Amino acid sequence: MKQCHSLGVSIFEDEADSVTMELEMQWDANSSIILDIKTYLGVSLPVQVKDIGFTGVFRLIFKPLVNEFPCFGAVCYSLRQKKKMDFTLKVIGGDISTIPGLSDVIEDGLWYKGKKLTYCIVKEINKLYCFSCREQYGMLLKILSHSLDLELKPVGTLEVKLVQARDLTNKDIIGKSDPYAVLYVPPLPGKTKKSKTINNELNPIWNEHYEFIIEDATTQHLVVRIYDDEGVQASELIGCAQVLLRDLEPGKVKDVWLNLVKDLEIQRDTKYRGQVHLELLYCPFGMENGFTNPFTSNFSMTSLEKVIKSGANGTDAIENEEATINKKKEVIIRGVLSVTVISAEDLPIVDLMGKADPYVVLTLKKSEAKHKTRVVNDSLNPVWNQTFDFVVEDGLHDMLILEVWDHDTFGKDYMGRSILTLTRVILEGEYKDALQLEGAKSGKLNVHLKWMPQPIFRDS
Repeated sequence: MKQCHSLGVSIFEDEADSVTMELEMQWDANSSIILDIKTYLGVSLPVQVKDIGFTGVFRLIFKPLVNEFPCFGAVCYSLRQKKKMDFTLKVIGGDISTIPGLSDVIEDGLWYKGKKLTYCIVKEINKLYCFSCREQYGMLLKILSHSLDLELKPVGTLEVKLVQARDLTNKDIIGKSDPYAVLYVPPLPGKTKKSKTINNELNPIWNEHYEFIIEDATTQHLVVRIYDDEGVQASELIGCAQVLLRDLEPGKVKDVWLNLVKDLEIQRDTKYRGQVHLELLYCPFGMENGFTNPFTSNFSMTSLEKVIKSGANGTDAIENEEATINKKKEVIIRGVLSVTVISAEDLPIVDLMGKADPYVVLTLKKSEAKHKTRVVNDSLNPVWNQTFDFVVEDGLHDMLILEVWDHDTFGKDYMGRSILTLTRVILEGEYKDALQLEGAKSGKLNVHLKWMPQPIFRDS
């Protein structure tokens, strides 16, 4: 027996020729599915999957609106958003989901057709109940023969910088994990991006940039999955996270730290698995209000370059959207980055005497150029007010690392660090910020950044 309960209805007009209805619903299925599962040890177990249920938002789109009965040419229906999904597993008559600690152990050891059982179950449930938001908005039912083609078209791009991760769960018995990341925007197939592997590191820095084509910013989301590279063996998942595109302000850079979880669909495990640091920028096609996507080739061109590239007729050589989709552009933005290290507050105590002699080391990652502030003695709230300039050759793909150290007569003690991409300062030109120290119990660094672009001339 299946039950579906409507929790609320919203109706709104997206365009002049369509009406959208959204119903918040709860679906409960009294199903019983028996699977023949093989464990790591090769032992077969009958596993029952039952009590499948989820809540979500069901969408109906009536389009186009016409003057003849029933007043619309087609209706598209889809599950726009899943809010929660759950099910029960029973092995040989026992409910493993109710045994503390044992549930995770057994579920991780249950495999089906070469993949973990929970992954396979969620995948199959999605096929049965969770209609894709890409294929004709979901399921298309034509009412009138002249109904419009409602297939989704690209509406913008999502620029993603995979900056770093911290405090990753160690999956190796000897040494540390070798993490890499996989990023994708479902449900688009074949668009997965994979980062490089950082060996023997639980706080990896990637500094990698990716671009995704977006078809529906209201329903799509970015998924990040962090794995431990096991070489010839299958990689082991460390954790995953997601960002809803509707939470991004178009044309504005968003810097986020996301907590990693075991599974995005089944929220049973609350164990801390580390965090991943992303920089996100959603750019709708044809966006106005003076915003320019810094990752497009035209952004970094000087006026002279534009004239030369446009030719004698003076028309701008701006690539169309199709070319933007099919061709990834390499953009070089050069300039001078001016960094003022103003002060620090509430630095952690690292000396036995409860004091510190802090200084800051500034490093531009790609060029490895370094500067160092003076040492301020006996202070956990030092003031420097020192300015340093860096010549930057590739601003969009570089980053600034600020490390705070405690100066000792016979060495130095690490106090924490902050890592910045240069995207924001390139877009805004200048800003101040208070940066939390990573790898420290307390402390923040007050800085002022300014960007001075340099003219660039390229060979034709």
